[in-house]
Amino acid sequence: MLAYLAAISVTAGIYALMALGVNLTWGMTGMINLGLAGFFAVGGYTTALLTKSGVAIPLGVLAGGAVAAATGAVVALVTARLRSDYLAIVTLGFSESIRIAASNEIWLTNGSDGIAGIPGPWRGAVSPMQFNLLFLTIVVLVLAAVFLLLHRLGVAPFGRVLRAIRDDEDVAAVAGKHVLVFKVKAFAMGAAVLGVAGALYAHAMSFIAPDIFAPLLTLNIILALVAGGVGNNAGAVLGAVLIVALLEGSRFAAPLLSFLSPAQFAAARELMIAVLLLAILRVLPDGILPERAGGTARRLQRPE
Repeated sequence: MLAYLAAISVTAGIYALMALGVNLTWGMTGMINLGLAGFFAVGGYTTALLTKSGVAIPLGVLAGGAVAAATGAVVALVTARLRSDYLAIVTLGFSESIRIAASNEIWLTNGSDGIAGIPGPWRGAVSPMQFNLLFLTIVVLVLAAVFLLLHRLGVAPFGRVLRAIRDDEDVAAVAGKHVLVFKVKAFAMGAAVLGVAGALYAHAMSFIAPDIFAPLLTLNIILALVAGGVGNNAGAVLGAVLIVALLEGSRFAAPLLSFLSPAQFAAARELMIAVLLLAILRVLPDGILPERAGGTARRLQRPE
């Protein structure tokens, strides 16, 4: 049971990292990024290819974040003039393009069979439970470091400029701020966090395949951020933990719904999770921990 809880906690920590990355681009800068699964995949595949060829795991994780950051900067430059729904559609298309490419470029990613045997820190030298606890410690340390870094950025002049761009980029430009530069920096940093999360996932699971990076992953992280509170880093982490708790906790409802077939129970789980999230957002439309300025989450979700 302890090993299971540790493994689930690792997943929650990785989801929290992803939510923090999305919160930087969406919650702080106002750029709706639905390509997070693509950056997650870039980080995972980068570290998998490097570490299987003999590169040290820490260097592989850093490389995953760096390659994802570079990819994010390119995407930001290409989509610089897009806003709202158009940006969301293009970034979602980017994510799907990465997944399709990973499925077909067998020479690089081994196609739909995925890459197995990705090394993990001390995997094989310790028991599975010890490995899960060890990796959980690593994820928590990385999560804490990223959280503190993004918190410092949020209260620094850089963060204030990002919020000004989110509220009205034309006013920020008139005030002398180079909006494109700040957007590219924010997008690249958010992508880097997503890439690191993907790299950690690859080393935790020892396997990655294109199916892992389906749009449902993006949906879960967006739901986590909305439920926790858009624009609030603590809300992003709380929302990620809540989503993982709902996804895993709903499995234990099987004895109560024994009259359903496995397929029907899977659909019922999705329905239960959706109803619980709707109830949360009905009572707390700005999320459980809304941004202190108030009303930001609701305004960000309103179509222009």
